Amino acid sequence: MIKSAVVLGLAAGIGLAGSIAQASDDPIATRQAIMSSVGAAAGLGGGLMKGEIAYSPAAGKAAIATMNAAALTFGDYFPAGSDQGETGAAAAIWENPDGFSAELAKFADATAKAFEASGKDGPADVEAFKAAMGPVFGSCKSCHETYRKKN
Repeated sequence: MIKSAVVLGLAAGIGLAGSIAQASDDPIATRQAIMSSVGAAAGLGGGLMKGEIAYSPAAGKAAIATMNAAALTFGDYFPAGSDQGETGAAAAIWENPDGFSAELAKFADATAKAFEASGKDGPADVEAFKAAMGPVFGSCKSCHETYRKKN
């Protein structure tokens, strides 16, 4: 079961890479594709933390690596004018770019620390995974409170 979850996650990541490449001329589509991968990693991470998915270091590493990759590029897809259209991005991003940049920096810092702590093979056990991913999830929540449209 663990191997199939990791394989499915990797397959989704490969498909996502193709989606991002196709969406590169459309910043809204690109950031939505990136956030889709973050959502999948968060779902995997949450499932691992809650015991809904059997923990494995490889699965933990996959969730952390996905979050880290997103943190390295996500902020590049908010040019002026990309606040229009089908987007969940709140106007506060463009009204307070320094605040948004600070949130992105916190996300990048949290994911970099989690990535480093996970080592080559991933966190050894679920407690180590929780310690690494907790700050990442906190960063996501903090950013979404201000910079994501409320539904």
